[in-house]
Amino acid sequence: MELNPELPKNGKNLLINTFKGISGKRVPWVPFAGIHAGKLVGYDATEVLTDSERLKKALIEVIKLYRPDGMPITFDLQLEAEILGCNLMWDKKAPPSVKAHPLAEKKEIPTRLPEPEDGRFPVVLEVMEYMSKNFGNEVAFFGLVTGPLTLASHLRGTDFFMDMIEDPEYASSLLEYAKNVALQVKDFYIEAGMDVIAVVDPLVSQVSPRHFKKFLLTLYSEIFAEIRNEGYFSAFFVCGDASKNIEVMCQSKPDAIFVDENVNMKEAKIICGKYEITLGGNIPLTTIMLYGTQQDNMKYVVDMLDSLDNNQLIIAPGCDMPYDTPPENAIAVQQAIKETETVRKMLKDYTKVEEAEIDIELPDYSNLEKPLVEVFTLDSATCAACTYMVSVAHVAKKHYGERIDVVEYKFSELEGIKRIKKMGVEKLPSIYINGKLKFSSIIPCKEELFAEIDKVL
Repeated sequence: MELNPELPKNGKNLLINTFKGISGKRVPWVPFAGIHAGKLVGYDATEVLTDSERLKKALIEVIKLYRPDGMPITFDLQLEAEILGCNLMWDKKAPPSVKAHPLAEKKEIPTRLPEPEDGRFPVVLEVMEYMSKNFGNEVAFFGLVTGPLTLASHLRGTDFFMDMIEDPEYASSLLEYAKNVALQVKDFYIEAGMDVIAVVDPLVSQVSPRHFKKFLLTLYSEIFAEIRNEGYFSAFFVCGDASKNIEVMCQSKPDAIFVDENVNMKEAKIICGKYEITLGGNIPLTTIMLYGTQQDNMKYVVDMLDSLDNNQLIIAPGCDMPYDTPPENAIAVQQAIKETETVRKMLKDYTKVEEAEIDIELPDYSNLEKPLVEVFTLDSATCAACTYMVSVAHVAKKHYGERIDVVEYKFSELEGIKRIKKMGVEKLPSIYINGKLKFSSIIPCKEELFAEIDKVL
């Protein structure tokens, strides 16, 4: 295939050197295009995640438009879960989500490990091999593996968080199995030509450092050590407010950690610097990439570059880009990274455009007819932690029936953004009951949520 002559020939080397702690002339750019890649060529999320030819076409368009130094092939945390018995719910503008958990009613430890011919792996592996062969000299490709905590939760459901408290032996055994799945999938991706193996575990933001050390530190240390011993680079992707866990994540020794907008980059950069670990992130997905202007995106990137030590830094979206992200916004990001001084001059007279006016009226919480459970999320269709926060709220609704009301507000929608700001919600996902914060970026087990509801019934 004839490659785009404008592709930067040093992009891959720039990213790899950044992992090694070698500074370049600029920081690397890694767009998490995910299902948004399909938008660029007219395919919906389902089409681009199930058809190899469509996925190839979409990824080539990402390379042409966004000129990445590195990029994932897919951003789909349900690949392994689907093979292992989870039923999925598909969406045209979001990756699939898990709607049924095979271990929800039984405490068992599966023994089956995925094979390359299972599920949608043939699609993904074919595309990985194609992209590596045709573009692997210019772009570093990421293979994304579902992390043990998220996979265990996919298999067991929200009860897994109670398992960690009431039956830690079972929880540890299921996590050990999930780790073995991750190691198996890692081998597929290395064989297919991936340069970086990224373990994606959004639910890490929902556990305490104490639980991370107890259940996850050894598992992750083993995963990253094996990747390193095989001569490849590793990354640890987490979503949500993982601030409290950055230090223990570093102790598992990945080559890089990627975080979203819930994490303070300055503070995280200091911690990662102590361990000589690269930090990636954290352009806000909705307020900047989806609903912002080109200038908003440029300004965010330039401000980040000005405020952080640029050594061992990678600019990336906070997570998988929303499907409807305007392409010009992602192009603006790469311009700000690669032509920083020119963009800085362009922003001399920058004035942020105010968001569209939407009148938000909050409930009269002191005069509600019945308890109101409000779940504030990034988007339960795309954020695994948000999915499980909403799921436990739905469990409560099923239990209490008409005695309570349950509603979700999404930060992926303008009305949701306005409401979240007006409520003063600081961390997502969060649960409020009758207007009062009860759970902030920590998924409660059903007993904990029921106890809070009982207090106001």
